[in-house]
Amino acid sequence: MNKTSNIRKVIAASSVGTMIEWYDFYIFGMLSTTISTQFFPKDNPTAALLSTLAIFAAGFIVRPFGALFFGRLGDLVGRKYTFLLTLILMGGSTFLIGCVPSYENIGIAAPILVLLLRLMQGLALGGEYGGAATYVAEHSPVGKRGFYTSWIQTTATLGLFLALGIILLVKSNMPDAAFNAEWGGWRYPFWISILLVGVSIYIRMKMSESPMFSKLKAEGKTSVNPLNESFRHKANFKMVLLALFGAVMGQGVIWYTGQFYAQNFLETKCNIEFEQSRTIMLWAIALATPFFILWGWLSDKIGRKWIMMAGMAIAIFTYRPIFSTFLKDSDATNWLEEAKRKDSIKEIKYTLLDEKLVGDSLKIRTEIAEYSDGKKYKITTTILNRGADSIDETIMNSKTEFKEKHLSANIYWKFIGLVFLLILYVTMVYGPIAAFLVELFPTKIRYTSMSLPYHIGNGVFGGLVPFIGLLLTTTYTADPLVGLWYPIGVATLCLIIGTFYLTNKIDRNIKD
Repeated sequence: MNKTSNIRKVIAASSVGTMIEWYDFYIFGMLSTTISTQFFPKDNPTAALLSTLAIFAAGFIVRPFGALFFGRLGDLVGRKYTFLLTLILMGGSTFLIGCVPSYENIGIAAPILVLLLRLMQGLALGGEYGGAATYVAEHSPVGKRGFYTSWIQTTATLGLFLALGIILLVKSNMPDAAFNAEWGGWRYPFWISILLVGVSIYIRMKMSESPMFSKLKAEGKTSVNPLNESFRHKANFKMVLLALFGAVMGQGVIWYTGQFYAQNFLETKCNIEFEQSRTIMLWAIALATPFFILWGWLSDKIGRKWIMMAGMAIAIFTYRPIFSTFLKDSDATNWLEEAKRKDSIKEIKYTLLDEKLVGDSLKIRTEIAEYSDGKKYKITTTILNRGADSIDETIMNSKTEFKEKHLSANIYWKFIGLVFLLILYVTMVYGPIAAFLVELFPTKIRYTSMSLPYHIGNGVFGGLVPFIGLLLTTTYTADPLVGLWYPIGVATLCLIIGTFYLTNKIDRNIKD
């Protein structure tokens, strides 16, 4: 087998397994709203969602511990068998989350079991990425490391794409009630995981060990204590800290803002209907994913540093304008004002769905408003009649909510374009970073040394973006964009450190 076909086989085998692990990890976040109603009491939806996002974040927080444990194992026994083990652990945990009974059936045991399984997922993912990136890099020829490792970088986004696609496919083939039922369709993506993992295990069993690690092992030069050599040797530990604070923590918050926070924002702040919010993400991901390869290839030509720094800088200055546009263009009150203008050709058709009295004074009215240009939403108006002496007072006592918004074609494609930009920033910071990390550390401790900063940056700094964003917006309600200050602040700090302390040299040889 020639070298080109061999590297393609290595990339394919590594990428498929890593993509499936990301799929397993992210379906929990994609279904957080439904999961919150299944594994927590239903009397406080906001607290239930916060608790679910906290469990989601817990999976990220333990990733560095998985990096230490499996990184050490990978540097002692080899890359192949270590990330084969992480794949089995991830797949089993994901499947079992889909089997946990609801809070109504087993009480507090439900969220505890889900938390434990989520922690197992986090540990498994902590060992997976470093192994896959190291394995591909150690097979890559000189001068093409950025290009070949960038294929591994696509797997996180493709895993998210796969998760969104399967959830959308399942949900579109059943009513909402069936999907959200205790043993409903929301569990299917968790169960499907076991089939995907089985295929990936079969592929990975046929892989051989990394040639660099095999050579090191044959010569008896593998590390006796990878943890000690990685973090107690001053020069290597300095590189670990520089990788974390100069590159990876900024990359982590850009990644999760551009994909997770954006999707959550469209659904919860803009109140866009389930199908459109998901397909916006799917289109944007599909259009942006090839840029991972482009930036990885370009980093072999001009270096890794400035591509990553540029992605952070552009994100810092454009996040608030982009998310502000999401709010403005999905604001139903703006749609109404626009339709009322004399020069407007838009017409609105109202259809009454339900109207009921609650007690003597509370009237709840639900309608569907449809615009001639394709916009649509559900209006729920709650009117308090008691104590009102006039129609004006009755209007003042009313509360109107706009839900399940359906965007017109023009706004829909505009949103796809904006989310595409957010994910383009992700490709800039994430595409070259595997090669950047691999080149910092010697072979015998590479798995351990690169895995820890990667998973602290992504698992802790990045993984907390959805939770901290929601926490900030529920605390400081006056500014709907307040949640963005966390990723902006972290990325700014990383940009400053990376600009002054990272070098942009193009490494031609991996350290032995």
